[in-house]
Amino acid sequence: MIRRSTPETATMNLTPMIDVVFLLVIFFMVGSKFDDGEEHLQVNVPGVGEMRSMARLPDERIVEFQSSGVLTLDGATVTPEQLTGVLRSQHQNYPALKVAVRADDTIPYGQVAEVLQRVRASGVEQIGVATKRR
Repeated sequence: MIRRSTPETATMNLTPMIDVVFLLVIFFMVGSKFDDGEEHLQVNVPGVGEMRSMARLPDERIVEFQSSGVLTLDGATVTPEQLTGVLRSQHQNYPALKVAVRADDTIPYGQVAEVLQRVRASGVEQIGVATKRR
């Protein structure tokens, strides 16, 4: 048998480590923030004084019918005609609008039914009547 005089040296395969390093480089290049495009954008951002024009989405409105005969929509006094008009315009903008009607228990049911009919005439389909628990 012939033996080699120099033993083989153990070498480490660097290919997987180089692959991982390249993947990390690509990840950080893609994930880094590029500010070049943002410098050229001309955007007028609204100030604090302009925030009052932004209203919350009206998902539910409350109609109150007081014993004195005063009709309110979310605390603002309205006439029956105004109630129908305001709810109609809000329902056109927000089809999922809900209306809760609170009426004083001393008001005759016929007058409450008229308010409910006006709410229904505005196109609102989700109408609730608020009552007290006994």
